[in-house]
Amino acid sequence: MRPAAEKPRSHQMHLVGVIDWLCRAQDVRENQLDAGGVSAGWSFEDGWLPSYPETTGYIIETFLAAANILDRPELVSRAQRMIDWELSIQLQDGAFPGHFGEAGSQPVIFNTGQIMHGMLAGYLLLGRKECLEAAVKAGWWLTRQQEADGCWRRFEHNDVPHVYNTRGTWALLATGLIANERELTQAARRNLDWALTQQTQSGWFSTNAFTSDKAPFTHTIAYAIRGFLESGVLLGDERYLSAALVAARGMARAQRADGWLAGTYADNWEPRATYSCLTGVAQMSLNWTRLAQDGGAPELREHARRAIEYVKRTQRLDDADNAVKGGIAGSSPIWGDYSRFEYPNWAAKFFADALMMDMKDEAIPPVATRLANQGAQSHG
Repeated sequence: MRPAAEKPRSHQMHLVGVIDWLCRAQDVRENQLDAGGVSAGWSFEDGWLPSYPETTGYIIETFLAAANILDRPELVSRAQRMIDWELSIQLQDGAFPGHFGEAGSQPVIFNTGQIMHGMLAGYLLLGRKECLEAAVKAGWWLTRQQEADGCWRRFEHNDVPHVYNTRGTWALLATGLIANERELTQAARRNLDWALTQQTQSGWFSTNAFTSDKAPFTHTIAYAIRGFLESGVLLGDERYLSAALVAARGMARAQRADGWLAGTYADNWEPRATYSCLTGVAQMSLNWTRLAQDGGAPELREHARRAIEYVKRTQRLDDADNAVKGGIAGSSPIWGDYSRFEYPNWAAKFFADALMMDMKDEAIPPVATRLANQGAQSHG
């Protein structure tokens, strides 16, 4: 039996609901050691979870975008507090702690890359020079861990390499371009070139699941696509854009008319789950919109909007429980294998981004080189 679907409302109403949920996720950590960060989410088993460095990092850019779109300047102050917390926990070698709720947790390649996105937002959108310095320091840490073929095999989740690291590689590349650190840019290219070798004829990516014995979640497939897409835009490299486009079109063919995507896919876009990974659906909306904007694929915009409408029908805007109201579950139904019985903050983040990108038809976060060029012109 499927859960009853909610009736979709305006983008604005869904956006307010999900941003308010993220604000509550930040507020629940007040007076804790991780105050300023955003709770990883709400779990049926554990309640509100500790602040998550990785996802707080890329929520920064979401709050800065929402501050403008919703005319809520307090969201900028919230983003500033997230930045302050991230800067306070950066390690001496440039890495960031990997997991939440674990004192002294080992850094993870992917997680450090995601936090770099927040540091770039702090520099480009708020003018905080210490954020660029932190991003460069983190970038050098990533570069030192990289192997000669461009792959990362150390400091990896579950001790296996992942193609979805391309989403962090995007931040490494942007940092190298903005800071004029050529070796960081070269390291990013090496990883992208390795990741290209993992793409199959259908556009699917091998070596892209959390563990080597499982099919990848829609979530990690979407991560890999976004990393290739944005890196291709930054570099003007058709190979990376093409990798993103082939995969995104494969996912589009797999999408149901109501916007649903399976939670996992094997090669040739064979669904391997009967539930939907809502995080991945929201992320694919972002990928399809970005490819319509900058990838020469306007036909993908309809797939993006179908995905948004599907996620809308799972969001409970009127729930009496503040832990649920406005949040986005990991899976639909909620007992699916991805983030089971949880409302993860990253699902909320990507849904907010998808709504805003469709509302304004602007890239979120803004394309880094465009911002950097605008800054040079305004100060020149």
